[in-house]
Amino acid sequence: MNKIYGFEGEVKAKYDDRIFELFLEVFSHLPLASVVGGKVFVTHGGLPTEPGVTLAEIRKIKRGCEPPNEGLMSDLLWADPQPFPGKSPSKRGVGFSFGPDITESFLKGNGLQLLVRSHEVKDEGYLVEHGGKTITVFSAPNYCDSMGNKGAFIHFAEDCEPKFTQYEAVPHPNVRPMAYAAGMGGLFM
Repeated sequence: MNKIYGFEGEVKAKYDDRIFELFLEVFSHLPLASVVGGKVFVTHGGLPTEPGVTLAEIRKIKRGCEPPNEGLMSDLLWADPQPFPGKSPSKRGVGFSFGPDITESFLKGNGLQLLVRSHEVKDEGYLVEHGGKTITVFSAPNYCDSMGNKGAFIHFAEDCEPKFTQYEAVPHPNVRPMAYAAGMGGLFM
């Protein structure tokens, strides 16, 4: 992923291989999820598609390694919500998509109220789904210099009610879109 979307190329162009390796080491130890205020589950991708997964099981996931192509870590990193019940193979080709019933079951089983995740461009910077129980927030406006989307972030006060801030892209150095990207058959080169 770091190569395809340009992170590796940009870091190596601006710094060096050693700095890129340090980033990889840090990434492999970052938490996969967090709980805010005892109510909000925050992760990059989505929810486990297997029933009954607990926060205790998530805490036990071994870190310091490359993410596998399937399983609990993969779901937390790559799963996406879908509008209909159940699970289905992801349109991205890795992981699964999960329905509002899976969201409801996970949240209820873990005493939570809301899922916040990212991993998907949203035109307005965020999207509320699954009856208000899933929020996708995407902070990169005009993703890859070509999507035209807004960016957004969420602020939670003590009551854990989300307050959204949206913003537009700002001008940046004159670097062509996806200049540092590789892979995907040279599509972005």
